[in-house]
Amino acid sequence: MAAFYDLSADVIRGIYDRRIVAPAVLDIDALFPDGRKFAKAWREIRDEGLRVAQQLGSVPRFHEIMREQTEISANDGRDWRMLILKAYGIENPPNMAKCPVLASIVASAPDVLSASISFLSPGKHVPAHRGPFRGVLRFYLALSMPTGADGRPGAVLRIADSEYRLKDGEFMLWDDTYTHEVWNHSNDLRMVLLLDVRRRGMPLDMEIFSRILMGIVRIGIKLRGFT
Repeated sequence: MAAFYDLSADVIRGIYDRRIVAPAVLDIDALFPDGRKFAKAWREIRDEGLRVAQQLGSVPRFHEIMREQTEISANDGRDWRMLILKAYGIENPPNMAKCPVLASIVASAPDVLSASISFLSPGKHVPAHRGPFRGVLRFYLALSMPTGADGRPGAVLRIADSEYRLKDGEFMLWDDTYTHEVWNHSNDLRMVLLLDVRRRGMPLDMEIFSRILMGIVRIGIKLRGFT
């Protein structure tokens, strides 16, 4: 199954790569202005996430949600857990209820296809990988970013050849089909909000292609569920 997923992802990326050329990090005001709603409410969203983190063992590990990601999620025995509120348009009501402020903002942002809070345990490394869909963009909002021994943010997001260390409340919009990896070099939990949002301004054929792919993904989610 993992081999089929990897092969399919490579084919899909190749199609997008030939039709959409764009940098790894993008202008949020041009492509996802609603992102500022989430940034403005980052403290409230953080507080909801911290309440969830008090029972972190009940939040599934990423590879328990998506078995095809076992190599990047279960690679070092340290946890990468994901509280998924929405996935490609399908809501997860129990998790939405745990984070009502976040759920309300998600409901007000029609371009948001998926929403989750990502919990990265101390010392966790998510190895280099690429997402499959250039038709969606990733919004990344730091909610609880640990501090390293040098006083800088202790978790690092590397996209292509650049490293990003975001402080609490800072955010960015980027294309996760670029190679990326994450380290939590600290002794504390790292918590961020991840949103997948529709890419604006695609050629019509890529818009149609994206809708078809997302429809297939939705069918898979309905059959498999969130865990």
